[in-house]
This record gives sequence, structure tokens and C-alpha cells, in this order.
Amino acid sequence: MYGKYYSNGVFMGKIVYLMGKSSSGKDTVYKKLLKQNELLFHTVVLYTTRPIRAGETDGVEYHFTDEAGFQQLLQEGKVIEDRVYHTVQGIWRYFTVAEKKNFRAEDNYLMIGTLESYEKVRAYFGKDKMIPIFIDLDDGVRLQRALDRERAQDVPQYGEMCRRFLADEQDFSEERITAAGIKKRFVNNKLEGCLLEIIEYIKEELLQEATGGH
Repeated sequence: MYGKYYSNGVFMGKIVYLMGKSSSGKDTVYKKLLKQNELLFHTVVLYTTRPIRAGETDGVEYHFTDEAGFQQLLQEGKVIEDRVYHTVQGIWRYFTVAEKKNFRAEDNYLMIGTLESYEKVRAYFGKDKMIPIFIDLDDGVRLQRALDRERAQDVPQYGEMCRRFLADEQDFSEERITAAGIKKRFVNNKLEGCLLEIIEYIKEELLQEATGGH
């Protein structure tokens, strides 16, 4: 399968995969991890068909496309995983595209997505290539953060905000978290403390891999 094997052998790097409910702070953690100097990560920019938001740049947060663009990439066999959301503004898709420039053999990558997308990427590359990072936060705090963020948009979409919040309760149910093999959570009450804990955990995982588990 494309993406698993290259001319110089199998994909040797690790994929650190951030996930969590909406407004848990995973986007901020993602950006902070990319800026820190202890670990070097390469990135994979996801694709989406949702409208671009205020402050976003095409090719930075996402590659923005439309339904026709998604279908074309799907027909070309380049879609590793995709998620579809039936929103108040129509169907939105988020998906990962398999390109050699995205997954070089020996590099470590930082990705961000949902529990479902994590499982699909894991199925594609193998469990041994994944380091899952689950960001957790009290629901009340998340809801307030979501409201504050939506108010800052040029055209707030409060209905979509509520839909996404409620959908997360199902998408990230305890049963699904357990089934995905997520055993460790990082509570994002204080960003800096949470970030340091995540960095130390990733370093331990990479060291364990380098020493063969010893």
C-alpha cells in the first residue's frame, strides 16, 4: 500500500498524533510543540472542504478545497483517512492525503485530528509507528472557550459550535477511547504544565523505541 514502503525500506519514523474534544486546547498544544526545540517534528497539513475561518491561511492550518477536489483525490487513491460532518452549513470533510513529501522514511511527524482519524492512520502505518496524545479538559471550561472563540469570528456560527460540542460526547465516548487503546490522558488545565508533561512523555517513548524497549 502506498505510504507504507519506500525505495529505502519501511517508514521508520514515528507519528505523534494529537487528539481531543473541540476547544480542549489541542490546536494550541500542536503549535507549541512545533515551536519547542527539544524535539524536531515534521508536519502533515490536512485537507478540508469547510470554509476558511478568520485568521487562517491556506496551506498552514489546512489545505482548503471543495467536494470535487476531495472526490478527485479519492479516485487517485491518495486519501489515507477522511471524516465527514453534516453541519448547519452543509457537508464538511477533513482528510489526510498520502504523498511521499508528507511521510519521509526516517522523520518524526506531528499530526492532529479525531479519535476516528487516529485509528485510520494507525491502521495505515501500523500501531508501532504511533504515539497517541489525548488532550483532556473539563466540559464546562471547553464550552466557555468554544463560545469565546466563536464570538471572535466575523460571522459567528453558534449553531455549529453547539452541534460540534454535542457530537464530541459521542465521538469521544469512554467506550471509544478504550477501544482505541488510549491509556494516558493529558489534562490541559494549565497549558505550560500540560505541554511539559507531553514533551517528557514523547521523549520517553522515542527513547524506548531507540533502545528496543529497554
